[in-house]
Amino acid sequence: MVILFVLVGLTVLAVLGGLHWYAWRRLVRDTTSGPGPARRLGTVLFVAGPLLMVGALVAERAGAPFALQRTLAWPGFLWMPLSLYLVLALLAGELVRPLLLRADARRAARRQESDGAVAPAAAEAAEPRESARSASGAATAGKDRPEPAEAQERAGRAEPVGPAEPACSAEPTGSVEPAGSVEPAGAVPAPSRRLFVSRVVGGTAAAVAVGTVGHGTYGVLRGPRVKRVTVPLAKLPRSAHGFRIAVVSDIHLGPVLGRGFAQKVVDTINSTQPDLIAVVGDLVDGSVKNLGPAAAPLAGLRARHGSYFVTGNHEYFSGAEQWIQEVRELGIHPLENARTELAGFDLAGVNDLQGESEGQGPDFGKALGDRDTTRACVLLAHQPVQIHEAVRHGVDLQLSGHTHGGQLWPGNLIAAAANPTVAGLDRYGDTQLYVSRGAGAWGPPTRVGAPSDITVVELASREA
Repeated sequence: MVILFVLVGLTVLAVLGGLHWYAWRRLVRDTTSGPGPARRLGTVLFVAGPLLMVGALVAERAGAPFALQRTLAWPGFLWMPLSLYLVLALLAGELVRPLLLRADARRAARRQESDGAVAPAAAEAAEPRESARSASGAATAGKDRPEPAEAQERAGRAEPVGPAEPACSAEPTGSVEPAGSVEPAGAVPAPSRRLFVSRVVGGTAAAVAVGTVGHGTYGVLRGPRVKRVTVPLAKLPRSAHGFRIAVVSDIHLGPVLGRGFAQKVVDTINSTQPDLIAVVGDLVDGSVKNLGPAAAPLAGLRARHGSYFVTGNHEYFSGAEQWIQEVRELGIHPLENARTELAGFDLAGVNDLQGESEGQGPDFGKALGDRDTTRACVLLAHQPVQIHEAVRHGVDLQLSGHTHGGQLWPGNLIAAAANPTVAGLDRYGDTQLYVSRGAGAWGPPTRVGAPSDITVVELASREA
């Protein structure tokens, strides 16, 4: 088993290393003309980014000092989506790159043809000017020709006459390229064309990645939006028609999302004026010691029939027993494989599957075994895969989270492979399942294609 984990770890590191090398090659090496400050800076970025990312993950799971977790979290976690969308954008750019190279080559060829057509006309126009210069030079030479030697002797000024030195050397001062071999001024050499296209593709990919991550991060930090869903239940009495449950999951308070974010969640929930609040797991990513102050605003949750909580898998990474006690002190009622009877229906909750590692897993028999099956039942269970047990126990509606809707596209494809429902309302036999995308985010505070939400589920009676 240990060998298997080592092999999996090495495979993951190899894949990450290969993808980062590819991104560095396309964004740094191919866009710079040679070694220099730009290439060195880009190389440092592509080495530091993955190291910070791994450091942030390890620091959170290892319970490192919270100050260190917060220092590593922002750059490390943001590098995750940034590197993902850089690679995806660059792969898309591979389809465009050859087209751009061919288009630029055709454009250069047209310039060459145009310059080649202009050159003979210019040469023809230059010939009359050269003839005129030759005639003018001959006339000037005639005026300046010295007198014959005999005349000079008669005047007593005879000097020896030798071969005249030419005014300028007949040898050319430099090599002259044939006219056909001179590259037109407007043409771009082939290496420069490749550099230009690499910069266009790389710059576009970087802009798309940064824009995508920036927009997705703003969407999380802004706070979740409210969704409203009506769910008819066959057993719900007329008296409970219109009962509103505010469902919030996956807040993920931690080194990135802290007290201010918790306050936004509380304010958003309270603004819906729900009859009941259901917190369906993954409240935190850290210990009570580090995150107790961040969770304090949850004491301000207000609902006519109170607030209820079930554990998610991340609570068991963070000290589930301490957090159960903490939420109880905040005025939220934990449902640990338990049930409570409300006017019109039963509300039950089961522990998360991760609790099995601590002997505190879900117990549907304890939560639902002795209930009156003629009453409607709403179950709080963090993971959607628990729906199959809910169906066997005659639950009418299960409320879940866990998937984040995939959080980062195309993560929804992975989430769909691991969960029966990724987001929204679905039906399994006589049991309905609603899955919230969650209010926060795990790891990077970024969502792409899976906006955060708090859902107000309104129960409807068929009698009404």
